[in-house]
Amino acid sequence: MSYVAPVKDMLFNIQHLAKIDQIAQIPGFEDAGLDTAQAVLEEAAKLAEGVLAPLNWEGDKNPSSWKDGVVTATPGFKEAFKQFTEGGWQGLQHPVDFGGQGLPKTIGAVCGEMVNSANMSFALCPLLSDGAIEALLTAGSDELKATYLENLVAGKWTGTMNLTEPQAGSDLAAVRTRAEPQPDGTFKIFGTKIFITWGEHDMAENIIHLVLARVQGAPEGVKGISLFVVPKFMVNKDGSLGARNDVHCVSIEHKMGIKASPTAVLQFGDHGGAVGYLVGQENRGLEYMFIMMNAARYGVGVQGIAIAEQAYQTAVRFSRERVQSRPVDGSVAAGASIIHHPDVRRMLMTMRAYVEGCRAMASVAASAYDAAHHHPDAETRKVNQTFYEFMVPLVKGYSTEMSLEVTSLAVQVHGGMGFIEETGVAQYYRDAKILTIYEGTTAIQANDLVGRKTARDGGQTGKLLAVQIEGTEAELIKSGTPDALAVAKRLKTAREAFVDVVNFVAGNTKASPNAVFAGSVPYLMLAGNVMAGWQMARALLVAQEQIAAGTDVAFMQAKITTARFYADHLLVKAGGMRDSIVDGAECVTALALEAF
Repeated sequence: MSYVAPVKDMLFNIQHLAKIDQIAQIPGFEDAGLDTAQAVLEEAAKLAEGVLAPLNWEGDKNPSSWKDGVVTATPGFKEAFKQFTEGGWQGLQHPVDFGGQGLPKTIGAVCGEMVNSANMSFALCPLLSDGAIEALLTAGSDELKATYLENLVAGKWTGTMNLTEPQAGSDLAAVRTRAEPQPDGTFKIFGTKIFITWGEHDMAENIIHLVLARVQGAPEGVKGISLFVVPKFMVNKDGSLGARNDVHCVSIEHKMGIKASPTAVLQFGDHGGAVGYLVGQENRGLEYMFIMMNAARYGVGVQGIAIAEQAYQTAVRFSRERVQSRPVDGSVAAGASIIHHPDVRRMLMTMRAYVEGCRAMASVAASAYDAAHHHPDAETRKVNQTFYEFMVPLVKGYSTEMSLEVTSLAVQVHGGMGFIEETGVAQYYRDAKILTIYEGTTAIQANDLVGRKTARDGGQTGKLLAVQIEGTEAELIKSGTPDALAVAKRLKTAREAFVDVVNFVAGNTKASPNAVFAGSVPYLMLAGNVMAGWQMARALLVAQEQIAAGTDVAFMQAKITTARFYADHLLVKAGGMRDSIVDGAECVTALALEAF
C-alpha cells in the first residue's frame, strides 16, 4: 500500500512546538538544527515510501516462517534491512562514540514514525535493538559496551527484550528463569521466554538477547531479578563470532496482526546452559529493564501514531475515489465521491485531529527527553525529565488507544470493502491491536500514571502542567480570533476537568485505591486528550502567526481548522470523563463477583 510521509507536519512540530532551535544550542547537538532535521526527514521518507511500504502487505500475506529452529523473514525483508542499516538508520539517535550519528530524539522519533507507518512489522526489529542499546549504555560494563554496542548500533547485530514467561506476563515477580554463577564470572541461564519480538531471524549476523533471570539464592519477587546479556552466537575476544550459544527458538506464534514480525518462544539451557553475562549489579535487573521499557513504550506510542497516519491516508484516498450517493446539500446532481458526505468528513477529521494531536504531543515529549539527557544545566535537566516521564504513559497509552479508533474508522470509511483484505485497511486494524497490549497494557500505563507520576508527588507535576496550559489559554484569548477564543473555551473546561481528576487521584490513592484505580485508564485517556489538545492549541497560535507572515497559508489554515475540530469534538469529552472518574468510581466494583 502506498504511503506518503507527512514531512511538512513533522517539521512544523519540530520547529514550532518542540523548538529544535533550542535543542541545537545544547552541546553536541549544534549541527542538529532545522536544516539537518529537514534533510534527515526527506531521506527517511525515501526509505519508508520506496523500500519499506511496498513490503508491508507482502509481510501480512507471507509472514516470517519457522522450520527446525530456523526463522526466515518475509521475502524482501532481509534486503530492506540491509538498506536500513547501511543508511545508518539504526544508529540515528545513538552516541557517536559507538558509531551512531548522535542526533536528538526530536529528529529520530519522527523518522521512527515513518518507518512504522510504512511497515510496522519490519520496524519492530530496530525498535527492540534501540531498547537493548539504551540498557547497555546505561547499565552495561565497559567490557559489555565494547563487545556489543558498536555492532548493535550499526545494525549488524540486533537486540531483544526477554521478560515474559508462560506463567509470568505483566507480573514479573513470577519470573522463574534461573541464572547459575560459574567460576569464570559468567552465568548459565535456564528457562523459557515467550512473546520475544524478532527473537530469531535471518536478517542479522547475531542476536543479542537481554534476559531477566534469578540468580540462585536471590530474594523472592521483583527484588531478586537480574539482567543478563545472552548472545545467540558467542563473541570471541577479537570480536569475531564463535560457537552457537544454548538458546534456541522452538516455535513462533500465529497472530492476528504484525504477522511478518516473528514472535518467538525461546528456550535457554536445554543443552547444558546458555552463557549469560550480568548487566550491572545482581538483583537490579528490573530497574535496568525499565530503561529498555521506557524507550520502547515511547516507541510504541509512536507506532500508534504511525499506523493511524497510514490508515488516515488510505481512507482519504478511498473517499476521493469511491462514488456513492448524492450529497445531502445538492452540490452535485448525481452520485459523488463519498468525501462530499458530512459523516465521512467527520470521520476523516476525527482521524486527522487525533493523529496530529498525538504527533505534536510525542514531538514535544521527545524534545523534553533531549533536554533531560543532554542539557548542561542540572535544573533544566530535572524539569524536563519530570515532564518526559509524565508524558511517556500518555504517549504510549493514549496514542495506541487512539490508533484503534482511527484504524476502525478507516475500515468504516471503506464500508464493506474495508472488511475485505485487499484494500489494506483490515491489516492496519489488526496490526494496531497489539499496540495497546505489548510493552505494558493500557492499564499498566495507567497504573504508572496514577502511582509513580501523580500520587507519589501529590499531583504536583499534573498541576504544574495545568498552569502551563492556562498560559496557553491566555495567549488564545489575547489573540482574539473566533477560532482561538473557541479553542480557549474548550481548553479551559478540559484543564479544569484534568485538575479535578489529579486532585482526586492524589487525594484518594492510599485511602481508596479501588476507587482511584477503577478510573485509572479513563484518567490516562483524559490526560492524553488534554495534553494533545494543548499542543493543538499551541499549533493554532503558531499557524495564525505564520498566516499573518504569508507563510504556507493553505497548510496553516488547515492546521487551525484541525485544531478547532480537536477542541470541539475531542477535548469536549474531558468533562464527561471527569464525571465518570470522580463521581462514578463506586459502581465499577459494586457488583458482587459471583454476579458476573
